Amino acid sequence: MDMDNNCEAGCLDPELLQLNEVSPLAIKSNPYVAEKLFEQWLSLPETTPLVKSLLNNAKAGVPLNVSGSTNSPKATSGSSIPSMFPAGSTPPLSPRSSSGSPRITKHRAGPSVLSSPLRLLSEPAKELIPQFYFQNGRPPPNEIKERCLFRSNQFFYGHVEGLQLNEFKPVTKEICKLPSFFSTALYRKIDVNGTGVTRDAFVDYWIHSNMLTKDIATQIFTILKQPDLRYLTHEDFKPILSELLASHPGLEFLQHTPEFQERYAETVIYRIFYYMNRAGNGRLTLRELKRGNLIAAMLHADEEEDINKVLRYFSYEHFYVIYCKFWELDTDHDFLIDKENLIRYGNHALTYRIVDRIFSQVPRKFTSKVEGKMGYEDFVYFILSEEDKSSEPSLEYWFKCIDLDGNGVLTRNEMQFFYEEQLHRMECMAQEPVLFEDILCQIVDMVGPKDEGYFTLADLKGSKLSGSVFNILFNLNKFMAYESRDPFLIRQERENPTLTEWDRFAHREYIRLSMEEDAEDASNGSADVWDESLEAPF
Repeated sequence: MDMDNNCEAGCLDPELLQLNEVSPLAIKSNPYVAEKLFEQWLSLPETTPLVKSLLNNAKAGVPLNVSGSTNSPKATSGSSIPSMFPAGSTPPLSPRSSSGSPRITKHRAGPSVLSSPLRLLSEPAKELIPQFYFQNGRPPPNEIKERCLFRSNQFFYGHVEGLQLNEFKPVTKEICKLPSFFSTALYRKIDVNGTGVTRDAFVDYWIHSNMLTKDIATQIFTILKQPDLRYLTHEDFKPILSELLASHPGLEFLQHTPEFQERYAETVIYRIFYYMNRAGNGRLTLRELKRGNLIAAMLHADEEEDINKVLRYFSYEHFYVIYCKFWELDTDHDFLIDKENLIRYGNHALTYRIVDRIFSQVPRKFTSKVEGKMGYEDFVYFILSEEDKSSEPSLEYWFKCIDLDGNGVLTRNEMQFFYEEQLHRMECMAQEPVLFEDILCQIVDMVGPKDEGYFTLADLKGSKLSGSVFNILFNLNKFMAYESRDPFLIRQERENPTLTEWDRFAHREYIRLSMEEDAEDASNGSADVWDESLEAPF
């Protein structure tokens, strides 16, 4: 039986084997095939003497000369590994097209490993890719780093135990290029143990942690925020505002009235979050900080001695107007106002329906925690929205009020609901009433919505006259002023195009309030001379 098997193996039809095309991958993935082929090779009659000859040569130290391992033409065929086919009976491979066998196609897909001269060109040279991600930010260039180290050595020279808080302000302003009222916050950030800021501690924080190469918004954000948070809260701004109140020459007169210092700081913080925190969640992110104008206002406040010229956020006159307007409405001075108080705002300018919507807390949830009462922070958001309806926070505030069903569009019925009370008030004041159909046509012309059947927030933000639309719906005094087109106000707008509606309102109100205060002092005998300069704007 064994002889029959051997005969069958020796007389195996070579066309069926195609050994030259057996894939190494196929043999590797199926060891059984390799094992059977090896057994078949061992059964050939030429294999045994060849193996013995190779072993003897290896013992005698004779170098092996195996076929396929030498290029010498003198290589003998006697030492070659025997074929499974009888000598001279190896059949030629059948001619195949390049598209016939998928195995051949795969084999010829790339250049030959041994013989192709294109191999070196097909493998691109390994180039070193420079590091592009740094966990703590990109390290500073050597030139900038050396310059900063040189300046640091100058400021810390002679202070072996480090600088104290009152000595650190020049470092904040000259080396870090930050507003000087960030001195305390930066000092506390570095001096975690309360032992003073040494030169090495400053260099480690500002240079080695790559604060030097960050933009100023990221630097300020990193200094102010709590270590475990990724946003800024109201509390994070209090340290810098305390230092601003203590050091700014324009706020020096408040140092003997700490209660007003506290109110000023609160008002500044509320204004910052009103304009900057567009999400309205009390969490100011780095992205929101970069998109706003707070950094520019901080730098301006640090350089400008007259704080009232810093119109964005920090003006004391603006705080004075907001606080006095709230105090006028808060008749019982419990620092809370209700609907009846708010309806008196602007000489009863607002309708009852819009006041109801405000107290339903649709545009913004109250922070007072008292049912039916608006706190000071809530009033700041209200007055900023009411007196500057051209700003995006204001448009969003009033859009939510008019959008009764909260579907994101203002319909004819919703606008008519609020205008009905305006129409009734005009009739009571013997004013010529304007029908809603005429008003609606006027609003469409003013806004130019994509679809005349309704108005979206995007439609209103795209029009410069959107603020007047809201005045038409619920503020009678401003509606009548818009209809009369006061030439004095038009001239003011042309003379100062950079001023916002809020800036103009705050300026007018501050003059009025200061004149009333001077008049009250004069009636009490505390002022003998009337300051005629206050009459100039009127």
